Amino acid sequence: MKEPATPNTLFQVYFKDWVDLYKAGGVREVTLSKYYITQQQLIGLVPTLTLNHIDRKSYQSLLNEYALTHERQTTMDFHHQLKACIMDAVAEGLVNRDPTRKAVIKGKSPAEKKTKFLSQFELHAILNDLDLGSEPNWDWLILLIAKTGLRFAEALAVTPKDFDFTHQTLNISKTWNYKSPIGKFQPTKNKSSKRVVQIDWQTTMQFAQLVKGLPEDNPIFVHGRVFNSTVNGLLERHCRKCNVPVISIHGLRHTHASLLLFAGVSIASVARRLGHSNMTTTQQTYLHIIQELENQDNDKVMRYLSGLN
Repeated sequence: MKEPATPNTLFQVYFKDWVDLYKAGGVREVTLSKYYITQQQLIGLVPTLTLNHIDRKSYQSLLNEYALTHERQTTMDFHHQLKACIMDAVAEGLVNRDPTRKAVIKGKSPAEKKTKFLSQFELHAILNDLDLGSEPNWDWLILLIAKTGLRFAEALAVTPKDFDFTHQTLNISKTWNYKSPIGKFQPTKNKSSKRVVQIDWQTTMQFAQLVKGLPEDNPIFVHGRVFNSTVNGLLERHCRKCNVPVISIHGLRHTHASLLLFAGVSIASVARRLGHSNMTTTQQTYLHIIQELENQDNDKVMRYLSGLN
Protein backbone atom coordinates (compact mmCIF):
# COMPACT_ATOMS: atom_id res chain seq x y z
CA MET A 1 0.00 0.00 0.00
CA LYS A 2 1.28 3.42 -0.92
CA GLU A 3 1.38 6.16 1.67
CA PRO A 4 -1.72 8.39 1.44
CA ALA A 5 -1.12 11.69 -0.29
CA THR A 6 -0.80 14.82 1.81
CA PRO A 7 -0.76 18.53 0.91
CA ASN A 8 3.06 18.23 0.91
CA THR A 9 3.07 15.48 -1.73
CA LEU A 10 4.85 16.42 -4.94
CA PHE A 11 2.38 17.16 -7.73
CA GLN A 12 4.22 14.98 -10.24
CA VAL A 13 4.14 12.05 -7.77
CA TYR A 14 0.44 12.55 -7.05
CA PHE A 15 -0.28 12.72 -10.78
CA LYS A 16 1.52 9.41 -11.44
CA ASP A 17 -0.30 7.69 -8.57
CA TRP A 18 -3.58 9.12 -9.87
CA VAL A 19 -2.90 7.78 -13.37
CA ASP A 20 -1.95 4.35 -11.96
CA LEU A 21 -5.13 4.21 -9.91
CA TYR A 22 -7.76 5.71 -12.20
CA LYS A 23 -6.46 5.36 -15.77
CA ALA A 24 -4.36 2.18 -15.97
CA GLY A 25 -6.61 -0.59 -17.24
CA GLY A 26 -9.44 1.85 -17.89
CA VAL A 27 -8.18 3.52 -21.08
CA ARG A 28 -6.43 2.27 -24.21
CA GLU A 29 -2.68 1.79 -23.94
CA VAL A 30 -1.99 4.57 -26.41
CA THR A 31 -4.06 6.96 -24.26
CA LEU A 32 -2.39 5.74 -21.07
CA SER A 33 1.03 6.41 -22.57
CA LYS A 34 0.00 10.05 -23.13
CA TYR A 35 -0.76 10.40 -19.43
CA TYR A 36 2.67 9.06 -18.52
CA ILE A 37 4.28 11.45 -21.02
CA THR A 38 2.45 14.26 -19.21
CA GLN A 39 3.88 13.01 -15.92
CA GLN A 40 7.39 13.13 -17.38
CA GLN A 41 6.69 16.69 -18.50
CA LEU A 42 5.75 17.58 -14.92
CA ILE A 43 9.04 16.18 -13.66
CA GLY A 44 10.86 18.47 -16.07
CA LEU A 45 8.72 21.57 -15.57
CA VAL A 46 7.77 21.51 -11.87
CA PRO A 47 9.85 18.81 -10.14
CA THR A 48 9.46 20.31 -6.65
CA LEU A 49 5.92 21.71 -6.82
CA THR A 50 3.77 20.32 -4.00
CA LEU A 51 -0.02 20.10 -3.90
CA ASN A 52 -0.35 22.81 -1.27
CA HIS A 53 1.55 25.25 -3.50
CA ILE A 54 -0.69 24.82 -6.54
CA ASP A 55 -2.66 28.02 -6.97
CA ARG A 56 -3.91 29.92 -10.01
CA LYS A 57 -0.60 31.71 -10.44
CA SER A 58 1.64 28.65 -10.23
CA TYR A 59 -0.73 26.66 -12.46
CA GLN A 60 -0.84 29.40 -15.12
CA SER A 61 2.97 29.62 -15.00
CA LEU A 62 3.14 25.85 -15.59
CA LEU A 63 0.84 26.11 -18.61
CA ASN A 64 2.77 29.09 -19.99
CA GLU A 65 6.07 27.22 -19.71
CA TYR A 66 4.62 24.19 -21.49
CA ALA A 67 3.08 26.39 -24.20
CA LEU A 68 6.49 27.79 -25.17
CA THR A 69 7.31 24.55 -26.98
CA HIS A 70 3.85 23.26 -27.89
CA GLU A 71 0.98 24.39 -30.08
CA ARG A 72 -2.24 25.60 -28.48
CA GLN A 73 -4.23 22.40 -29.07
CA THR A 74 -1.48 20.30 -27.47
CA THR A 75 -1.39 22.69 -24.51
CA MET A 76 -5.17 22.34 -24.23
CA ASP A 77 -4.84 18.54 -24.06
CA PHE A 78 -2.12 18.91 -21.40
CA HIS A 79 -4.41 21.22 -19.40
CA HIS A 80 -7.34 18.80 -19.58
CA GLN A 81 -5.27 15.94 -18.17
CA LEU A 82 -3.90 18.06 -15.33
CA LYS A 83 -7.30 19.56 -14.53
CA ALA A 84 -8.93 16.13 -14.13
CA CYS A 85 -6.24 15.13 -11.65
CA ILE A 86 -6.29 18.41 -9.75
CA MET A 87 -10.07 18.35 -9.36
CA ASP A 88 -9.73 15.01 -7.56
CA ALA A 89 -7.06 16.56 -5.33
CA VAL A 90 -9.45 19.41 -4.56
CA ALA A 91 -12.18 16.88 -3.72
CA GLU A 92 -9.77 15.14 -1.33
CA GLY A 93 -8.96 18.41 0.39
CA LEU A 94 -5.31 18.31 -0.74
CA VAL A 95 -5.67 21.49 -2.83
CA ASN A 96 -7.66 24.35 -1.33
CA ARG A 97 -9.59 25.51 -4.39
CA ASP A 98 -9.69 24.95 -8.15
CA PRO A 99 -6.49 26.56 -9.48
CA THR A 100 -7.42 25.74 -13.08
CA ARG A 101 -10.40 28.12 -13.11
CA LYS A 102 -10.17 30.61 -15.97
CA ALA A 103 -6.79 29.28 -17.03
CA VAL A 104 -5.53 30.92 -20.23
CA ILE A 105 -4.42 28.43 -22.88
CA LYS A 106 -1.54 29.65 -25.01
CA GLY A 107 0.77 27.98 -27.48
CA LYS A 108 3.39 28.57 -30.11
CA SER A 109 2.37 29.37 -33.67
CA PRO A 110 1.18 26.25 -35.48
CA ALA A 111 3.42 24.76 -38.10
CA GLU A 112 2.59 25.40 -41.72
CA LYS A 113 -0.32 23.19 -42.67
CA LYS A 114 0.64 20.37 -44.98
CA THR A 115 -1.59 19.01 -47.71
CA LYS A 116 -3.98 16.56 -46.06
CA PHE A 117 -5.58 14.93 -49.05
CA LEU A 118 -5.20 14.33 -52.78
CA SER A 119 -7.56 14.87 -55.66
CA GLN A 120 -9.07 11.91 -57.48
CA PHE A 121 -6.57 12.34 -60.33
CA GLU A 122 -3.62 12.47 -57.91
CA LEU A 123 -4.77 9.41 -55.98
CA HIS A 124 -5.26 7.53 -59.23
CA ALA A 125 -1.64 8.27 -60.15
CA ILE A 126 -0.43 6.93 -56.78
CA LEU A 127 -2.47 3.73 -57.04
CA ASN A 128 -1.14 3.10 -60.55
CA ASP A 129 2.40 3.38 -59.20
CA LEU A 130 1.97 0.74 -56.49
CA ASP A 131 3.94 -2.50 -56.67
CA LEU A 132 1.21 -5.06 -55.97
CA GLY A 133 2.96 -8.41 -56.13
CA SER A 134 1.69 -11.80 -55.03
CA GLU A 135 2.90 -11.29 -51.43
CA PRO A 136 1.62 -8.72 -48.92
CA ASN A 137 3.76 -5.58 -48.72
CA TRP A 138 3.31 -1.95 -47.67
CA ASP A 139 1.98 -1.02 -51.12
CA TRP A 140 -0.92 -3.39 -50.50
CA LEU A 141 -1.54 -1.59 -47.18
CA ILE A 142 -1.57 1.75 -49.00
CA LEU A 143 -4.16 0.38 -51.43
CA LEU A 144 -6.33 -0.93 -48.60
CA ILE A 145 -6.36 2.40 -46.70
CA ALA A 146 -6.99 4.37 -49.90
CA LYS A 147 -9.99 2.20 -50.73
CA THR A 148 -11.47 1.91 -47.22
CA GLY A 149 -10.38 4.97 -45.22
CA LEU A 150 -9.13 2.79 -42.35
CA ARG A 151 -6.89 4.18 -39.64
CA PHE A 152 -3.28 2.94 -39.84
CA ALA A 153 -3.62 0.78 -36.71
CA GLU A 154 -6.91 -0.67 -37.99
CA ALA A 155 -5.37 -1.63 -41.32
CA LEU A 156 -2.41 -3.30 -39.59
CA ALA A 157 -4.81 -5.47 -37.57
CA VAL A 158 -6.71 -6.78 -40.61
CA THR A 159 -6.57 -10.56 -40.95
CA PRO A 160 -7.81 -12.75 -43.83
CA LYS A 161 -10.73 -13.80 -41.62
CA ASP A 162 -11.95 -10.18 -41.48
CA PHE A 163 -12.83 -10.24 -45.18
CA ASP A 164 -16.24 -11.45 -46.34
CA PHE A 165 -15.57 -11.77 -50.03
CA THR A 166 -19.08 -13.03 -50.78
CA HIS A 167 -20.71 -9.88 -49.45
CA GLN A 168 -17.76 -7.59 -50.34
CA THR A 169 -17.22 -6.37 -46.79
CA LEU A 170 -14.38 -5.94 -44.31
CA ASN A 171 -15.04 -6.31 -40.58
CA ILE A 172 -13.16 -3.82 -38.37
CA SER A 173 -13.15 -5.02 -34.76
CA LYS A 174 -9.61 -4.39 -33.48
CA THR A 175 -6.40 -2.43 -33.98
CA TRP A 176 -2.70 -3.29 -33.85
CA ASN A 177 -0.55 -1.67 -31.16
CA TYR A 178 2.39 -0.85 -33.43
CA LYS A 179 3.82 1.61 -30.88
CA SER A 180 4.70 -1.28 -28.58
CA PRO A 181 7.97 -3.15 -29.36
CA ILE A 182 6.19 -6.50 -29.17
CA GLY A 183 2.99 -5.36 -30.90
CA LYS A 184 -0.39 -6.97 -30.30
CA PHE A 185 -4.09 -6.71 -31.03
CA GLN A 186 -5.99 -4.13 -28.99
CA PRO A 187 -9.51 -2.65 -28.95
CA THR A 188 -10.69 -0.09 -31.48
CA LYS A 189 -10.53 3.62 -30.71
CA ASN A 190 -14.20 3.72 -29.65
CA LYS A 191 -17.43 1.74 -30.04
CA SER A 192 -18.23 3.43 -33.34
CA SER A 193 -14.89 2.28 -34.71
CA LYS A 194 -16.21 -1.28 -34.71
CA ARG A 195 -17.88 -1.42 -38.09
CA VAL A 196 -18.31 -3.30 -41.35
CA VAL A 197 -16.87 -1.48 -44.35
CA GLN A 198 -18.18 -2.17 -47.84
CA ILE A 199 -15.44 -2.65 -50.46
CA ASP A 200 -15.66 -2.44 -54.23
CA TRP A 201 -15.59 -5.57 -56.38
CA GLN A 202 -12.13 -4.87 -57.80
CA THR A 203 -10.55 -4.53 -54.34
CA THR A 204 -12.48 -7.64 -53.27
CA MET A 205 -10.98 -9.69 -56.09
CA GLN A 206 -7.46 -8.36 -55.47
CA PHE A 207 -7.45 -9.20 -51.75
CA ALA A 208 -9.18 -12.54 -52.28
CA GLN A 209 -6.13 -13.57 -54.33
CA LEU A 210 -3.63 -11.96 -51.97
CA VAL A 211 -4.78 -13.66 -48.75
CA LYS A 212 -5.35 -17.09 -50.26
CA GLY A 213 -3.40 -19.59 -48.14
CA LEU A 214 -2.45 -17.08 -45.42
CA PRO A 215 -3.20 -17.91 -41.74
CA GLU A 216 -6.75 -16.72 -41.11
CA ASP A 217 -6.19 -15.12 -37.72
CA ASN A 218 -2.78 -13.50 -38.32
CA PRO A 219 -2.34 -9.85 -39.40
CA ILE A 220 -1.76 -9.67 -43.12
CA PHE A 221 0.83 -6.89 -42.99
CA VAL A 222 2.65 -7.37 -39.68
CA HIS A 223 5.90 -9.31 -39.84
CA GLY A 224 8.00 -7.96 -36.98
CA ARG A 225 8.21 -4.42 -35.61
CA VAL A 226 6.17 -1.84 -37.51
CA PHE A 227 7.05 1.84 -37.76
CA ASN A 228 4.63 4.45 -39.04
CA SER A 229 7.58 6.34 -40.52
CA THR A 230 8.46 3.38 -42.77
CA VAL A 231 5.10 3.44 -44.53
CA ASN A 232 5.02 7.23 -44.63
CA GLY A 233 8.45 7.21 -46.27
CA LEU A 234 7.30 4.76 -48.93
CA LEU A 235 4.16 6.80 -49.62
CA GLU A 236 6.26 9.96 -49.88
CA ARG A 237 8.43 8.32 -52.55
CA HIS A 238 5.33 7.40 -54.53
CA CYS A 239 4.03 10.97 -54.23
CA ARG A 240 7.29 12.49 -55.43
CA LYS A 241 7.60 10.02 -58.29
CA CYS A 242 4.07 10.86 -59.43
CA ASN A 243 4.65 14.60 -58.91
CA VAL A 244 1.72 15.02 -56.53
CA PRO A 245 1.61 16.70 -53.07
CA VAL A 246 3.26 14.62 -50.36
CA ILE A 247 0.75 13.29 -47.84
CA SER A 248 1.02 10.96 -44.86
CA ILE A 249 -0.58 7.54 -44.55
CA HIS A 250 -3.29 9.24 -42.45
CA GLY A 251 -3.72 11.61 -45.38
CA LEU A 252 -4.98 8.65 -47.40
CA ARG A 253 -7.83 8.36 -44.91
CA HIS A 254 -8.58 12.07 -45.40
CA THR A 255 -8.38 11.58 -49.17
CA HIS A 256 -10.85 8.69 -49.01
CA ALA A 257 -13.36 10.72 -47.01
CA SER A 258 -12.90 13.87 -49.11
CA LEU A 259 -13.50 12.08 -52.41
CA LEU A 260 -16.66 10.45 -51.03
CA LEU A 261 -18.00 13.84 -49.91
CA PHE A 262 -17.24 15.39 -53.30
CA ALA A 263 -19.01 12.41 -54.90
CA GLY A 264 -22.18 13.34 -53.01
CA VAL A 265 -22.05 10.72 -50.24
CA SER A 266 -23.84 11.99 -47.12
CA ILE A 267 -21.89 13.14 -44.06
CA ALA A 268 -23.69 10.49 -41.99
CA SER A 269 -22.52 7.69 -44.29
CA VAL A 270 -18.95 8.98 -44.38
CA ALA A 271 -18.92 9.25 -40.57
CA ARG A 272 -20.04 5.63 -40.21
CA ARG A 273 -17.51 4.44 -42.79
CA LEU A 274 -14.66 6.21 -40.99
CA GLY A 275 -15.78 4.98 -37.58
CA HIS A 276 -16.32 8.45 -36.14
CA SER A 277 -18.22 8.50 -32.85
CA ASN A 278 -20.50 11.26 -34.16
CA MET A 279 -21.06 13.39 -37.24
CA THR A 280 -19.67 16.47 -35.48
CA THR A 281 -16.16 15.01 -35.77
CA THR A 282 -16.65 14.50 -39.51
CA GLN A 283 -18.10 17.98 -39.98
CA GLN A 284 -15.22 19.64 -38.09
CA THR A 285 -12.55 17.64 -39.94
CA TYR A 286 -13.96 18.29 -43.40
CA LEU A 287 -15.53 21.70 -42.82
CA HIS A 288 -13.78 23.28 -45.81
CA ILE A 289 -15.12 20.61 -48.14
CA ILE A 290 -18.62 20.82 -46.71
CA GLN A 291 -18.61 24.59 -47.18
CA GLU A 292 -17.48 24.18 -50.79
CA LEU A 293 -20.27 21.67 -51.40
CA GLU A 294 -22.78 24.02 -49.79
CA ASN A 295 -21.71 26.76 -52.20
CA GLN A 296 -22.31 24.36 -55.08
CA ASP A 297 -25.71 23.46 -53.62
CA ASN A 298 -26.59 27.15 -53.34
CA ASP A 299 -25.85 27.57 -57.05
CA LYS A 300 -28.13 24.60 -57.82
CA VAL A 301 -30.89 26.06 -55.62
CA MET A 302 -30.69 29.45 -57.34
CA ARG A 303 -30.74 27.88 -60.81
CA TYR A 304 -33.74 25.76 -59.84
CA LEU A 305 -35.66 28.68 -58.29
CA SER A 306 -34.98 30.95 -61.26
CA GLY A 307 -36.52 28.31 -63.50
CA LEU A 308 -39.82 28.41 -61.62
CA ASN A 309 -40.87 31.76 -63.17
